[in-house]
Amino acid sequence: MEKNIKFPVVDLSKLNGEERDQTMALIDDACQNWGFFELVNHGIPYDLMDNIERMTKEHYKKFMEQKFKEMLRSKGLDTLETEVENVDWESTFFLHHLPQTNLYDIPDMSDEYRAAMKDFGKRLENLAEELLDLLCENLGLEKGYLKKMFRGTKSPTFGTKVSNYPPCPKPEMIKGLRAHTDAGGLILLFQDDKVSGLQLLKDGVWVDVPPLKHSIVINLGDQLEVITNGKYKSIMHRVMTQKEGNRMSIASFYNPGSDAEISPAPSLVEKGSEYPSFVFDDYMKLYAGVKFQPKEPRFEAMKNVAATTDLSQVATVETF
Repeated sequence: MEKNIKFPVVDLSKLNGEERDQTMALIDDACQNWGFFELVNHGIPYDLMDNIERMTKEHYKKFMEQKFKEMLRSKGLDTLETEVENVDWESTFFLHHLPQTNLYDIPDMSDEYRAAMKDFGKRLENLAEELLDLLCENLGLEKGYLKKMFRGTKSPTFGTKVSNYPPCPKPEMIKGLRAHTDAGGLILLFQDDKVSGLQLLKDGVWVDVPPLKHSIVINLGDQLEVITNGKYKSIMHRVMTQKEGNRMSIASFYNPGSDAEISPAPSLVEKGSEYPSFVFDDYMKLYAGVKFQPKEPRFEAMKNVAATTDLSQVATVETF
């Protein structure tokens, strides 16, 4: 990271004191100019986070590490000789929280791990909704506007991607996760504080997202860029592989419901919008095939869904 670039770190506890205005301004600036910020003093118990980290790493070691090594062999990645651009060096599983949970369907999870992830997921859901209202305040939108738009006819979509990025013998040959913007709404990341790797693209330069103990990294997805009519931006980011250390990443995605109608907020549109209006599920069907490509053509394609490929025939993708 360049020395003159200071990554935005937000102390959420300051919202309750004399520094509220400065804290709200910091959040607004981060949303406009970074698409990312890091939360400290966010209210989620540190002992819960410590337990989640311990159990996530134990779960990988016991149940997923061998499967990951077998995957490497099957794809010829155990002996990297040339750069690979269409595969990610990561081991993942997905938890759904809303509208329905699959927490009790995931194999090999201990009762303790399930209970902790259920508690953690609920706390992150509450934090996401608190943050959406803070964004409304900064944007001059009615409180609850973003939550209502995300809800659709039933509920938002909320889920967690649990990832491990094991050591890679040749990190210059393959990414942990290729560069992309997130399709959805608000992303809340609990990342390893010892093994780094997450980077975002700012002003043409890849910047490290600093690993801070017990922090929650926040980033904005494509839907918030559309709703804010481009005032807030989703940002390209990636995960770099490392020669040493297994990086843990627990990313929770607070996204619109599948039938939610997304469009720029009228109060943020002055002379017409360059952003489309669409149903979130239609956007996800398009995103499935172009996740690792620039977002601008996606927005352009959604302006006239009828003129694009039959989206119902595109492979589905996780909505978080």
